[in-house]
Amino acid sequence: MTTLSQEDVGTRIRELGEWFQNMELGGVWTAPHHFLGDYPAIKWANFRDAVPADLTGKTVLEIGCNAGFYSFEMKRRGAARVLGIDSDSGYLAQARFAAEVSGLEVEFREMDVYDVARLQERFDVVLFMGVLYHLRHPLLALDLIHEHVARDLMIFQSMQRGSKEVARLQADYPFAETAVFGEPGYPAMYFVEERYSGDPTNWWIPNRACAEAMLRSAGFEIVAHPEEEVYLCRRRSSRG
Repeated sequence: MTTLSQEDVGTRIRELGEWFQNMELGGVWTAPHHFLGDYPAIKWANFRDAVPADLTGKTVLEIGCNAGFYSFEMKRRGAARVLGIDSDSGYLAQARFAAEVSGLEVEFREMDVYDVARLQERFDVVLFMGVLYHLRHPLLALDLIHEHVARDLMIFQSMQRGSKEVARLQADYPFAETAVFGEPGYPAMYFVEERYSGDPTNWWIPNRACAEAMLRSAGFEIVAHPEEEVYLCRRRSSRG
């Protein structure tokens, strides 16, 4: 745990740039004026009771960890090892400073989701939250997580747009069938060519049916849906 004064902590927080995650570090909030409010704590409050309260002895991987909010929450639940990865070095600098101030032993590495095979390790819990819609190849990312790093539980979250309906679909349709694609509950992804909400890294945004279908297709069984955008999944041994 750091011995920095509150003033020094505040100075360092400002030096590390704009924070997307609001956390209290040494009496100083990192993003007190976040456009979503006290984020991600307000999101976590909606599904934290669905996550195992005791992670003693478990290993955890957070993909797209940002400044480490969820990684720290997993460590507070007793996880033996927590690794957070992100492709943004700025976020990782924030995460490492937050770990120093909070005194929580969490490891952070700069790594892209497409490179998770390099870890050569499976984790009991994988968090994959707020990442899918930032990817040009989202289903590939889910496939790689299933193939290389997920052992059991995955906590998944994605921004969703469009219909919240989920249609009951047949396993197959004849080539002449076209009407089904117009149903509100048919799985659909919205492609963002330029930017959405001012962010050029928003590429693919699924509707609810699509998010759930992608999880199943990648080899995950949805076991809980505790929050509108959040799913708790178990890894199946095979995809499809």
